[in-house]
Amino acid sequence: MAIPTFLAMTAAEIWKHKDISLPVGWLSCLFSPYGTGLSNLPEELPEGSVLILSDHTPMNCHDPQRIAAQLTDCIIRLHCTGVLLDFQRPENLQQAALAKYLSEVLPYPVAVAEGYSAALSGPVFLPPIPPSMSPHTYLSPWSGREVWLELALDGEIITLTENGAETKALPYWEIPEKGFSEETLHCHYHIETTDDRAIFTLWRTREDLAALLETVEQLGVAKTVGLYQELADVLYLSDHE
Repeated sequence: MAIPTFLAMTAAEIWKHKDISLPVGWLSCLFSPYGTGLSNLPEELPEGSVLILSDHTPMNCHDPQRIAAQLTDCIIRLHCTGVLLDFQRPENLQQAALAKYLSEVLPYPVAVAEGYSAALSGPVFLPPIPPSMSPHTYLSPWSGREVWLELALDGEIITLTENGAETKALPYWEIPEKGFSEETLHCHYHIETTDDRAIFTLWRTREDLAALLETVEQLGVAKTVGLYQELADVLYLSDHE
């Protein structure tokens, strides 16, 4: 696989598979609840891994310089290849300022979640491409920008009635076993109809995901990131179970 793909793993998952030599995503560094820096930093990682800083605990009066120093130490000591700021909380001005600061001072690439990327020029971390959207359409607004793309097997259910279309997520563990292949969208689908509605169910198989990776590589995606617990049996870490 040409695009570097990082499966985000917890400390417990990495410990269980401590013989893994392939790069992973450390899930996750956290804002310390007791101090001004970060907690849950790794002691060991496979060379070339990515550090993932989550805002599961929101930033609150934490010290950007201390955080930068901690991340720099980890990057150099563990030979990491970059940092992913997986910030999902909206309108946190401290986190926005931190993203800008880390992008300027860290000596390695810093990818920033889409909601915090507008004021920055570095890599942007995008959510998974919905099965109902073509990769070209999804990625075209980011032409010229380095993209790190999240991978997932979640599907969609689109219900079409006379009042319009309603879309809801379909968790990957609920996806159907059989359907028709749609090569342009790299997904599978099936359709149910009643007197007043049509229900379209779309999802991706491992074969669809492999085809999607080939396409996004051609469209310039630099890295992909997905959850180990979801994708371990689909991507390369399955050989290390």
